Amino acid sequence: MKNEEVTIFLDNLVHPLRNEIEVLRQIILNSNPKLTENIKWNAPNFCYDGEDRITMRIQPPKQIQIIFHRGAKVLEQPKNKLIDDESKLLAWKANDRAVATFKTLADINSNQSALREIVTEWVKVASS
Repeated sequence: MKNEEVTIFLDNLVHPLRNEIEVLRQIILNSNPKLTENIKWNAPNFCYDGEDRITMRIQPPKQIQIIFHRGAKVLEQPKNKLIDDESKLLAWKANDRAVATFKTLADINSNQSALREIVTEWVKVASS
């Protein structure tokens, strides 16, 4: 469920990709009912069992990036990437950190099911 504080923060931000941010918020939150939402690093952030797992990067306002991670603390790197990404939507920064980038609503809509699968799988493996 969307966090009202996040909505108010975004309303006050007047971001040119506001609609796209809302669609991404809904996709992420609908992917796992246990995800909660807050603001971290001046953007929507999603937690599972109180641990940061997915963070949006909304600045600069030319694109939106979804950062998949295992929290703020540096952890020992796994041997392999945490999940298989058959969609090729993710750009891997490390074996436990990846980024999906979206520039348009059409881009989001065409990758919606892949993004939902990535969120579902990420939460499962990053939280175990």
